[in-house]
Amino acid sequence: MTGLRITVLPGDGIGPEVVAQALAVLDAVAPEVEVDVLDRVNATTFARTGAALTDDDLARIRASDALLLGAIGDPSVRSPDYARGVLLRLRFELDLYVNQRPAVLLHARLSPLRDPARRGIDCVIVRENTEGAYTGIGGTLRKWTPHETAIDADVSTYHGVSRVIEHAFRIARREVCVVDKANAVPFGGELWQRCWREAAGRHPGIATSHLYVDVAAMTLVSDPTRFDVVVASNAHGDILSDVAAAVAGGLGAAPSANLDPATGFGLYEPVHGSAPDIAGTGVANPLGAIASLAMLLADHGHEDQAQAIQTAIRSTVDKRRCTPDLGGALTTEQAAAAVIAELA
Repeated sequence: MTGLRITVLPGDGIGPEVVAQALAVLDAVAPEVEVDVLDRVNATTFARTGAALTDDDLARIRASDALLLGAIGDPSVRSPDYARGVLLRLRFELDLYVNQRPAVLLHARLSPLRDPARRGIDCVIVRENTEGAYTGIGGTLRKWTPHETAIDADVSTYHGVSRVIEHAFRIARREVCVVDKANAVPFGGELWQRCWREAAGRHPGIATSHLYVDVAAMTLVSDPTRFDVVVASNAHGDILSDVAAAVAGGLGAAPSANLDPATGFGLYEPVHGSAPDIAGTGVANPLGAIASLAMLLADHGHEDQAQAIQTAIRSTVDKRRCTPDLGGALTTEQAAAAVIAELA
């Protein structure tokens, strides 16, 4: 349980605020963990130098066991090269092919659903993270004319699809639901369904189901208790994971992990993004960053500390010792202090 070394990218907006509180929690539960803070990777540096993530930055990240990220994005930077140069470079060069987002209802009052029997969402959205519609493959023909044509390719490979579906089966408790749009996108859809059937054959103890993405979205907001693990393509998983987070009470407390299960390396980050509209106001919810830290610890041999953090989070939310978005009145720092007090 010793020897864990993590790199931290505070990033932009509320990122540095919530990361500071996650590190305070880390110091309370596992002070022996070595932390390397890489605070030069941000929008200010990009605006000044044009560099999003340098080779030296990437080398420091590779030298660690995991990466904790606050948020990337600032309205002052209009170029997509910044976010792509950080997030997509990390995903592609570190081969973080799994995006894993648990969605768990922390308290019944946070659910937007009317029926109490269907509020208890407790599922994981597994999203393919290195293929699909976000590869940047495509182009524009006759740009700036009335006949402009823009093409983005949605890429699915047998290697990529089979390995992310295999991961979904490995973490499932009872069922894997594969989501696609094979009735309208037949070629990629057929590949996803074939890989799903092959994986199901290797895991006979796990139930399986299939939904088209529109039906899956509808079911997430009508009866999310139906799901255990959902696996989907990059774009579909991106949308469904945000829907699941909203059904679980909002983005503020939602964690995520970008993983390469083969190497064990992961990038852990809260789902909420940089939220520049509330940066510096002291109301940002730190629970997403703290829960992301718990995922990191659980994946790297600190299961007891991770479970203690999750229990403390639930307790603070139950007592309304949390930020306003979850029904409390605490500041960012106070909400993290409440978690630390529960740990004590």
